[in-house]
Amino acid sequence: MPVPTPLFLTPLEGVKLGNSALNIAIFAVFVVVTLTIVIRVSQGGRKKASDFYTGGAQFSGRQNGLAIAGDYLSAASFLGIVGAVALSGYDGLLYSIGFLVAWLVALLLVAEPLRNTGRYTMADVLSFRVRQRPVRMAAAISTLAVSFFYLLAQMAGAGGLVSLLLGVTSPLMQDLVIVVVGVLMIAYVLIGGMKGTTWVQMIKAILLITGAAIMTLWVLGKSGFNLSHLIGLANDKSAADSGTAVDLSVPMHKYGKSSTSKLAFVSLSIALVFGTAGLPHVLMRFYTVPTAKEARRSVSWAIGLIGAFYLFTFVLGYGAAWLVGAKTIGELPGKANAAAPALAFWLPGQGVGGTVFLALISGVAFATILAVVAGLAITASASFAHDIYNSVIKRGLADGATEVRVARYTVIVIGVLAIIGGIAAKSQNIAFLVSLAFAVAASANLPSILFSLYWRRFNTQGSLWSIYGGLVSALVLIIFSPAVSGAPTSMFPDADFAWFPLDNPAIVSVPLGFLLGILGTLLSKEQPNLDKQAEMEVRSMTGAGAEGAIAH
Repeated sequence: MPVPTPLFLTPLEGVKLGNSALNIAIFAVFVVVTLTIVIRVSQGGRKKASDFYTGGAQFSGRQNGLAIAGDYLSAASFLGIVGAVALSGYDGLLYSIGFLVAWLVALLLVAEPLRNTGRYTMADVLSFRVRQRPVRMAAAISTLAVSFFYLLAQMAGAGGLVSLLLGVTSPLMQDLVIVVVGVLMIAYVLIGGMKGTTWVQMIKAILLITGAAIMTLWVLGKSGFNLSHLIGLANDKSAADSGTAVDLSVPMHKYGKSSTSKLAFVSLSIALVFGTAGLPHVLMRFYTVPTAKEARRSVSWAIGLIGAFYLFTFVLGYGAAWLVGAKTIGELPGKANAAAPALAFWLPGQGVGGTVFLALISGVAFATILAVVAGLAITASASFAHDIYNSVIKRGLADGATEVRVARYTVIVIGVLAIIGGIAAKSQNIAFLVSLAFAVAASANLPSILFSLYWRRFNTQGSLWSIYGGLVSALVLIIFSPAVSGAPTSMFPDADFAWFPLDNPAIVSVPLGFLLGILGTLLSKEQPNLDKQAEMEVRSMTGAGAEGAIAH
């Protein structure tokens, strides 16, 4: 079967997809509808800290599972992974596998005990049986760092997506798009808090999974519902584009070329598998349900929904490699991030069908970005207001209204920083940027979380060494890696100060985070608080006493 030639975007035809006016109209509809929902569901519930941070803990396990899927299935999942599979084949699917397997760690080790022990943030758990102020400060700093990296990915994805759909080639206009997304993010959180954000995430999850399912069936239908045939067609197109034989179905096509690339694969896998259980915006979702049973149920729902979606991205990636082609994808604004929208434009063929379908799918992707950045912003603001302002600066004496007001101011600051960072990172593959956030979360947060929950001897020094050691090592290795400088695909390609050979630092920073937690604990002379240890153990395993803490 011959490989069709794409009917759009040759180098002579520019970079515009679809109809700009229709794309803007669809975007506007999504924004108006979701903002309306946020306003309606959040009326009267934005002043109390429990309402702003957890939505009053009133969501069922199924609702929260949908919201978790909506929070987790970000622009990296839809745009980044489809592009990674289209350009790298099986190796791009490794992102999907890592993102999905990670949920088993969250389900088996973290979700229920975290819900039982905490109140609003990850720091509630980490500081439960140790000295509150230093550990809360460390946990808050780590939360802000992870949230910032994740926000970079979402903002970069927004800039690339909207620039593609509007035919924007001017860097200044692309920057303006990122500014608009940042402003909308601030509006979502300030207006709706966690309750409004959760409803938007639920709706977005349904739309995104449904849209991906339709596209998947369409691609399979075009290839005779034969996955092997689809992969063969993708290989043929890739070979035609590159002039060499390419087998996108062979593992390690990207990561198996050298010892360094194999280590890069191991490092990426560690970050993805262990990072989810340390992501603050995911952990915060466990506090929006009324019981630990519902927290566990919500993770089960999330695993099913997320697993199905990642199977779809596998088919969509190969569909983009076949129908769009790597060469064409490389000419689009956003490059790999544009593979999924480009595939949506191609599937119905030329004319109105492709234009409308592209606008609808891209509208869903845009809603995806807005919902995820809103979730990240509320998590970061809660961490600053609850953990740093109230618990550290005010020593727990600030009232709920003051704490919420500080959280709102923090949202504005975070939005500005996210805009600046998104502009700097707009050319990066967003699945890769998210993997850096996962590396920081796995290095700085997960060791301390697991030790706090399961190691009786763990103490203040162990927690501080683990959090700061994992955080600093991950950040330093990222800064001095090819991800930031020294390569054509770096964030700063014209500079070269890289001495760490791997893009992702997890292979070094994650074991270091665990090791420092152990060493800090064993070398400390701090006497354990046996009463608090017993209380935490009983509460985390049984839930006894947890309901009063949540309602407080």
